[in-house]
Amino acid sequence: MSITTESELTGMQKISEVVGTTLRAMREYAKVGMSTKELDEYGGELLRAYGAKSAPYETYGFPGYTCISVNKEAAHGIPSNKIVLQEGDLINIDVSAELDGFWSDNGGSFILGKDIHNHQPLVDASKNILRKAINNIKGGVKISEIGYLIETEAKKSGFKVIKNLAGHGVGKSLHEEPENILNYRVKSNKERFKKNTTVAVETFISTKSTVAVELNDGWTLVGNKGGYVTQHEHTILVTDNHPVILTESNEIWS
Repeated sequence: MSITTESELTGMQKISEVVGTTLRAMREYAKVGMSTKELDEYGGELLRAYGAKSAPYETYGFPGYTCISVNKEAAHGIPSNKIVLQEGDLINIDVSAELDGFWSDNGGSFILGKDIHNHQPLVDASKNILRKAINNIKGGVKISEIGYLIETEAKKSGFKVIKNLAGHGVGKSLHEEPENILNYRVKSNKERFKKNTTVAVETFISTKSTVAVELNDGWTLVGNKGGYVTQHEHTILVTDNHPVILTESNEIWS
């Protein structure tokens, strides 16, 4: 979305605050012994309290208000009463929603309780790479160069990237142009970030896999070679200098 008026900026700030705050609250609410369905219902209640509508539920008929992926699930995990959170679980929550015609998207992976399975290096790599990627985005920068940065930094950390999941434009709908802010470089892609546009930038950092494949439930994605995947995502406003991080209320870098 291209921001052309003060009211558009205010609209994006409001919905971004909502999804960011909801993500942070869900992360803090998650407890050992809780089902992902219970965690999702809590997130849904928060969104309703703000007057916002769940984007995946409204747009795609997703069977939940938020995507909650646990351990070997890479993305789009379906909230379920059968999935009960355990100490040391690697959890990803992705929250996107609409308010007053504006849409925003954010997500983050974290470890529940003690890091008994040594997931922290993967979580930290994803966070740090997203921060570095965002710090290098401004109007005129090639989207492919940010993809190159993400993949290069992942390799330096001993990890891989998922190549068929990507960030995207966001604002008047959940997914807009640019459609593919990939985690690797496609040299033929000459597209550049444009000043005053809003985009959702996200990392998909993995231990073994490079492609996400869909399970028979039609939603849940897992790595093609197994292992674990972490994701962190912010919606930002591109400027001539440092981007404005609209979803900073999620505190994924804290």
